[in-house]
Amino acid sequence: MRILLSNDDGYFAPGIACLADALQGLGEIIVVAPERDRSGASNSLTLDRPLSLRQAPNGFYFVNGTPTDCVHLAVTGMLDKLPDMVISGINHGANMGDDTVYSGTVAAATEGYLLGIPAIAVSLVGKEASHFATAGQVVRQLAERFINNPVREPVLLNVNVPDLPHAALAGVQVTRLGKRHKAEPVVPITSPRNETMYWVGAAGAAQDAGEGTDFHAVAAGFASITPLQVDLTHQQQLPRIRSWLAQ
Repeated sequence: MRILLSNDDGYFAPGIACLADALQGLGEIIVVAPERDRSGASNSLTLDRPLSLRQAPNGFYFVNGTPTDCVHLAVTGMLDKLPDMVISGINHGANMGDDTVYSGTVAAATEGYLLGIPAIAVSLVGKEASHFATAGQVVRQLAERFINNPVREPVLLNVNVPDLPHAALAGVQVTRLGKRHKAEPVVPITSPRNETMYWVGAAGAAQDAGEGTDFHAVAAGFASITPLQVDLTHQQQLPRIRSWLAQ
């Protein structure tokens, strides 16, 4: 079993170290992560400059690019054979609902999925980030399930785990993505040169957070597992757009 790990918080982040520790003994663990925090990088791929691959003293590899770059470089150039799984995380903070569109954590897993490899994105939901080990245990159990009962097709799972001791978890629920309200406005600041600059505003509160959503599951103390797909085609609108163009 060969497992490729990445993230969007950087190779030095405590979450990826915890993830690597949690998966020890399951096979060969390879870490290729960004050299700095690339949260919110989404699925961006660096095409305007070459990328460097270096190794840190702890054995982790790091790339001067995005989370997608890291997985793409590892799978298509660095490794002599494909990994059996790609796991991204453990992210500090939720990746639920609309967050998945922007998330570099989800993007790293998505790149593995697009390359035909089963992939998991895992995030710890909470401001304090006190229980990375809980998320690590949840992911290890999923990885063991992959080993003992392989999925017949590539799968992309988005996992969000409450920041609780493992014994306090209510269990695991398979969910759909919820939806947030509109994001908060940007926050203007004044630079030392008296220029107006802007911080992107905080994510909006949960809007669609009813039973069956990732928001609902995590709020109730469950680890949420959402299977994702990448097909952006709005199937229901195909006949409407054909009719609209024919008018």
